[in-house]
Amino acid sequence: MSDFVYVTYIKATPQKVWNAITTPEFTRQYWGMAIVSDWKPGSKWDMVNLDAAGSVNMTGEVLESDPPSRLMISWVKPENRADKSETSRVTFEIEMQGEMVRLNVIHDQLKPGSDMARGISNGWPRVLSGLKTFLETGHALADWANCKSAPQAKVA
Repeated sequence: MSDFVYVTYIKATPQKVWNAITTPEFTRQYWGMAIVSDWKPGSKWDMVNLDAAGSVNMTGEVLESDPPSRLMISWVKPENRADKSETSRVTFEIEMQGEMVRLNVIHDQLKPGSDMARGISNGWPRVLSGLKTFLETGHALADWANCKSAPQAKVA
């Protein structure tokens, strides 16, 4: 298995970071997707495209939820849901450090060399940079949905 760890510091409160990760109105602004769930352990979550069809790009289950400090979810493409070997895990750790939040995102249980591992190695830095920029400035980065270097189908 392969792991991806990303750490960023954001001038915000833990609650604001939590809300930005778990509220569709926020995620669609910096991620270009609506992340939808009630965020209770055992619940389903979906990453919903903003197209007219509202198709689901990624999905999974909420494994742990301790607002506003920790969220752990399983992560899989909808068409691979039945194949447990295709399911990975994402953990968000949110902690106050001085006047900023340290956000750790750990995406583990990835198959080395898989399309998912390649996609998230480009996707997470882009998404988390967008999150940081959005929370600190109130503005999203460029229209990433049209970015050729990180196509939506590969973005994690």
